[in-house]
Amino acid sequence: MANQNKTHIGLIGLAVMGENLALNMESKGWNVSVYNRTVPGVEEGVVERFINGRAKGKNLHGFTDLKAFVESIAAPRKIMMMVRAGSPVDELMEQLFPLLSPGDILIDGGNSNYEDTNRRVVLAESKGFLFVGSGVSGGEEGALNGASIMPGGSVKAWPEVKPILQSIAAKAPDGTPCCEWVGPAGSGHFVKMIHNGIEYGDMQLIAEAYWVMKNLMNLSNDEMANVFDGWNEGKLRSYLIEITTNILRHKDKSGDYLIDKILDAAGQKGTGKWSVINAMELGMPLGLIATAVFERSLSAQKGLRVSAASQLIPQHASVTLDKNEWIDRIFSALYASKLVSYAQGFAVLQRASDTFGWQLNLASVARLWRGGCIIRSVFLNDIADAFEAADKPEHLLLAPYFCKEMQTLLPGWKALVAQAMTAELPVPAFSSALNYFYSLASSDLPANLVQAQRDYFGAHTFERKDTARGQFFHENWTGHGGDTQSAHTMCENSY
Repeated sequence: MANQNKTHIGLIGLAVMGENLALNMESKGWNVSVYNRTVPGVEEGVVERFINGRAKGKNLHGFTDLKAFVESIAAPRKIMMMVRAGSPVDELMEQLFPLLSPGDILIDGGNSNYEDTNRRVVLAESKGFLFVGSGVSGGEEGALNGASIMPGGSVKAWPEVKPILQSIAAKAPDGTPCCEWVGPAGSGHFVKMIHNGIEYGDMQLIAEAYWVMKNLMNLSNDEMANVFDGWNEGKLRSYLIEITTNILRHKDKSGDYLIDKILDAAGQKGTGKWSVINAMELGMPLGLIATAVFERSLSAQKGLRVSAASQLIPQHASVTLDKNEWIDRIFSALYASKLVSYAQGFAVLQRASDTFGWQLNLASVARLWRGGCIIRSVFLNDIADAFEAADKPEHLLLAPYFCKEMQTLLPGWKALVAQAMTAELPVPAFSSALNYFYSLASSDLPANLVQAQRDYFGAHTFERKDTARGQFFHENWTGHGGDTQSAHTMCENSY
């Protein structure tokens, strides 16, 4: 054990992620105490099975008594909680508090809501403890072999937990651990939430690329796999492109392609939805990710879609195009839309940082995502470089490199969306990204009419082009109204 027969760290929660993280820690030379709550008739023997199974012969020490577990860990104690987000974390903390000593550190490695983490940091510190809310991405494989880890919370905890967390993190191609301190309060979990939102967008975009190749190009699964495999050697190289290649080639026991047997009804656990809700609270557009979330919701309504398809029969128009030209256009749409998704996500992170005073380092965040996590992509290096430039861009797409990329991709991107619409094939995420790009690149938008309507029916005021920004006016549109006007804050609860 670490010292005086004590271990270096404790881990609570031996489900898939917790079990693999414990094995990862041990493999890096750390002595680890593990504990799992026992529910009679449900989870009996979890610790024993682990200690006598995958952990046998390793420096992993199992406990079924919480007090004995806590006492086994060297001070200042570091305890990582890998339990279901929500009330189970609060309940576990209340059980641990009487057993801890001042300076002990609790680490929440689950997918907690950042507002819960904000509250828990304050609560733990009020009792003399430290709290770390850490996003962990990479699934089972990442937990065992190296994940992307996004810790935030009590900054005094970082020197204590840094050696352990960086040792179990994935390593970027340049050898840098994909784990660095994010910021105070719930910033680590906020960054993980946006990561998951971008993940939703990436998956929807890749699915749309697959759908166009399948339905408009009539490519076989093997042919599509070859296209994705080729893309994975260039600017689209990423984990999700890699696994898409493998999925398209995979056959089940009967020798059939499994992808063709999977029902088109996608599930979700909520972090994508949280991303959209929080972006709306911050007044930031996150349209592509919102589209991805809503498409999962619509996909789940399989019965309704089958009924609608029999009644609202589209008049499909044929589209003829050279195969290589098709693939080039799909590539342009996929790559450009992915850049929009990341740009929207990083813009939300910047707004959150400014609003909450977190002082997030966006280049560092980009580098955290280069290895281990689900959205790891080769162009994250380019994103980090953009945010580290002397003339840091106001928006990612305005960075010189990405501005040039978007101009190159635009012709194929818009042609692909137009062709899909002509053929009546849904590509909602490609379309959402393109419309965002057009709106972003428009110095004038029809929002002047929206603001006039708001002032007409609700006296919500408007600014004028011929006066300085920040001056608000109300017009008596009908000649019957008075001069009373509503508050003109952008955060008002009004129409």
